[in-house]
Amino acid sequence: MFFHQKRLINEIPSSDPDPAAANALQEGLGGQFGEMRTMMQYLFQSFNFRGDALQFKDLIQAVAIEEISHVELIATTISQLLDGSPGYKPNGSATPGAGGATPLAMAMSTGNIHHYLVGAQGALPVDSAGNPWSGSYVYNSGNLPLDLLYNLMVEATGRLQKCRIYEMTDNPTARATISYLIVRDHAHQLTFARALEALGVDWGKLFPIPEFDASKYPEVKELMDKGLHLRQHHFRLDDSLLGELFVGPAADGSGDLDLQDEPPKGAPMPLSPERIEEFSPGLSDEMKKMMDELVGAPA
Repeated sequence: MFFHQKRLINEIPSSDPDPAAANALQEGLGGQFGEMRTMMQYLFQSFNFRGDALQFKDLIQAVAIEEISHVELIATTISQLLDGSPGYKPNGSATPGAGGATPLAMAMSTGNIHHYLVGAQGALPVDSAGNPWSGSYVYNSGNLPLDLLYNLMVEATGRLQKCRIYEMTDNPTARATISYLIVRDHAHQLTFARALEALGVDWGKLFPIPEFDASKYPEVKELMDKGLHLRQHHFRLDDSLLGELFVGPAADGSGDLDLQDEPPKGAPMPLSPERIEEFSPGLSDEMKKMMDELVGAPA
């Protein structure tokens, strides 16, 4: 069973709308090496896990559960970067396009038109080119060492792409989320590397991938200085065997692995405003009255 807390795994700072940055982040959400892929891949590997080496199942499942929060984080960031980007301000009229106006005209030339045509200024399960996310991305061979190797490759490729996205935009909202995910992809590389070390692999100086000077990305350096790249939560309400694997020096030599029993504190979850121009007005006054009457009605 999974439980949800109404908080984000990391804070999303506010900034002006930026649909181009939002579309770049779509790759990190719905691309072949995005958060939707890692979430589904690790969940299915844990669902289909065979045998009694439950330390490895707990490791895979811990990362899978964290990836659910990453999907939520990056999707919420994309929505925040899109929200209000047409700059529509109803002129005393709640009717979009009144008088022949085109409040969504900018959608024809900015970012991904589906963000406005399909998604009402919200994230979509697609990559940055608009290709739908595919379940065929999920790799679950049933061979534990092979799955662990594949997971490590996915994390390394995801981190590489996020470093590239970081260098595409200076938007503070986008960079805050992408920096957090760069560091957590680093952590997951070390997590899967540790599991493979337990099976006899000697990594030498291979990690992290890509190797770069973290001080070049100040948001990334700040998180790494706090040890976020060495930390892993098991996200379990009952006992976890992850501590039998996730212990000792990290494969990249940057410190000792840090298993956390408590989940992250998280950050407040923002509320999205109504968007009249997208015909997404929320509840009408009449509906609100009906709802109030329903909630106030005796059981």
